[in-house]
Amino acid sequence: MLIAVATFALLATSFGLLLGYSAIRFRVEGDPVADQVDAILPQTQCGQCGYAGCRPYAEAVARDEAEINKCVPGGETVVLTLADLLGKDPLPLEAGEEKPKAVAVIDEKECIGCTLCIQACPVDAILGAAKQMHTVITDECTGCELCVPPCPVECIRMMPIEEDPGSWKWPYPAPAPGHRAQPTVA
Repeated sequence: MLIAVATFALLATSFGLLLGYSAIRFRVEGDPVADQVDAILPQTQCGQCGYAGCRPYAEAVARDEAEINKCVPGGETVVLTLADLLGKDPLPLEAGEEKPKAVAVIDEKECIGCTLCIQACPVDAILGAAKQMHTVITDECTGCELCVPPCPVECIRMMPIEEDPGSWKWPYPAPAPGHRAQPTVA
């Protein structure tokens, strides 16, 4: 009887040490599914999905706490790619119709230099100083529209980005019934 108890105690200790070593040695930093979802999102950090940015939304999608159809800037392409990655059915965009990509433009003659737009921009795409005119770095602007509401003189407007041969992409065909979309990166 004592030999059986000692054997089970020795096995339990061995397995405990093995599991403890494995937990330390093979530890995964972060959530790999959240990393994959985050890589698919457009990184506009606009908050239109109801989260503070793309990473918090990706983590919520990975934990199955948020639907895959909340990214308005990513549009249908992101919804289809997330559906394929996560093995879910694609859903229509929650926020309605997809908007064309746009950048903020400041009418510099009307700008009073209040810096409210600079404070609202999540990607620091607006240059300027207090009581000086501001301008938008168009290559950095994500088109999130967060700078428009705080402007007291309404000198910021969103201008659609014109398609040129470098930015134009073929539209994706509608998937056949029962067929999953292929993963793409927008």
